[in-house]
Amino acid sequence: MNLTVFSGTFNPIHIAHLIIAETVKDELGLDKVTFIPAFCPPHRDRELANPDHRLNMVKIAIQDNPSFEISDIEFKRQEKSYTYLTIQDLFKKNPQISGKINFIIGSDAFKLIDTWYEAEKLAELLNFIIVIRPDNTEIGKLFENIKLKQFDFEIVKTPLLDISSSDIRRRIKKKKSIKYLVPRAVEEYIYDNNLYIQ
Repeated sequence: MNLTVFSGTFNPIHIAHLIIAETVKDELGLDKVTFIPAFCPPHRDRELANPDHRLNMVKIAIQDNPSFEISDIEFKRQEKSYTYLTIQDLFKKNPQISGKINFIIGSDAFKLIDTWYEAEKLAELLNFIIVIRPDNTEIGKLFENIKLKQFDFEIVKTPLLDISSSDIRRRIKKKKSIKYLVPRAVEEYIYDNNLYIQ
């Protein structure tokens, strides 16, 4: 069994997250992508919504796609969301996993991967799927960076979408529309629960 995970705060989850996951699934011929919302990221965002709300928004966003699933593995641990600990738990709970776990990550985050908690051990456990925009001109630097040579990775180009969770939160505070930036059901959930208004 192969496992592909997409981890993040998803604060909130938006259309670009879903397109990234769908593109990776298609490009690599995967059956499933597992979304893992972070319970308590090490570098906590001051605007981070309640973990349960973020978990619910991911559930709502992916409910119509049979190729997407969600894991609440970090919520069960109730600790800081270090990727290494989460990956360890995934291997323990899924002994049928063969080889490394595929881990979807943006190119900016991957550049700092050697600074992550237990980075050397992560290199033994993960195959990084680096998602880049088609206009990315710095991808060659990833191959040249000696600090990154210990990590297995492959690159997937995703559609050019300038959407971010932080911009969505700003728009909500300014009472601007977020229509088409998030799935309709997620938009309704945000407003029904008065998220990101302060």
